[in-house]
Amino acid sequence: MTLLNTLNLTHAIVQAPMAGATTPELAATVSNFGGLGSLGSGMTPPEVLHSHIDTIKSLTDRPFMINLMVLSEHESSTFDTEIPAWLSHYYQENNIEFALPERPALSFADQLQVLYDNPVPVASFTFGIISAEQVQHLQGLGTRVIGTANHPLEAKAWSDIGADAVCVQGVEAGGHRGGWLAQSENDPLGLLTLISQTRACTDIPLIAAGGIMTGQDIKAVQTAGAELAQIGTAFLTTDKCGINDIYKQALLDASEDKRSTETRLTRLFSGKQARGLLNDYLRDFARFESAHELPPYPQLNAMTKFLRGHATNNLHPEYQSLWAGQGVALVRQERTIELLERLVKTL
Repeated sequence: MTLLNTLNLTHAIVQAPMAGATTPELAATVSNFGGLGSLGSGMTPPEVLHSHIDTIKSLTDRPFMINLMVLSEHESSTFDTEIPAWLSHYYQENNIEFALPERPALSFADQLQVLYDNPVPVASFTFGIISAEQVQHLQGLGTRVIGTANHPLEAKAWSDIGADAVCVQGVEAGGHRGGWLAQSENDPLGLLTLISQTRACTDIPLIAAGGIMTGQDIKAVQTAGAELAQIGTAFLTTDKCGINDIYKQALLDASEDKRSTETRLTRLFSGKQARGLLNDYLRDFARFESAHELPPYPQLNAMTKFLRGHATNNLHPEYQSLWAGQGVALVRQERTIELLERLVKTL
């Protein structure tokens, strides 16, 4: 049985679960169209996640996906590194008040419990891997389980614990990289290479992500061995997306001025590799990029929250995290439904 049938989809399109950018309305629009709409919920408190799931269920009777970030209790509860001197200096220089929260991230266990209590059609996971028992628990509730991988060994690990599919995320992808093994960070693989190497070590169904912007791109990854295509950046400039107007305009400016479409993999915002538009923040602090200089995720993410918030409040894109994939030159200002219709026109 194909993944299209397993997930009960009409079109081979998965809308990427971009935390902070996706909305219940975006997910429902994609699902109602026949793709797999999704909600990036890794930064969503449990009670709000419950509400979001109920909202999506009220807007569509089609399958949809909730995505969570896998963190250990120690990772999500512990600050064991100091705020970097350059970041502290920036806050003082710009009169930005900051006080670290009690913990750097929400409890993954509490978020996962929401999916046990309020089951969803599909659950996907990034930044780590859950246990075989957790996979089985979700599947017992009728939830399909999808892992995220940047390396064939990560995809095989998900296959070995019984996941229904794996989203293989190439180096072209915008936002955070979903893998967790050192190999995936040390030598990032392009999407087509990743698909072919993954196909060689496991037969688990694959969803391809990274740089996919057109119907032709979808066909290309299907030819390479993936069944579905996960698309993120193209949705950011559509009407149902939840990003702020300054971020959205920066993406549109990049599409209109091809000289400003340079993206960069960076740890400077969160401590974990993520791809975004090159801006002044990444230029100004590039010398601190090396791993030993930076606190890990999610600690640095919590530390830079005030910087990012200040930039957003002051309509200053040069210090926002402008996550975008390498296909950003092709974004358009359009309705979500228009993007979907354009994608399937050539399939």
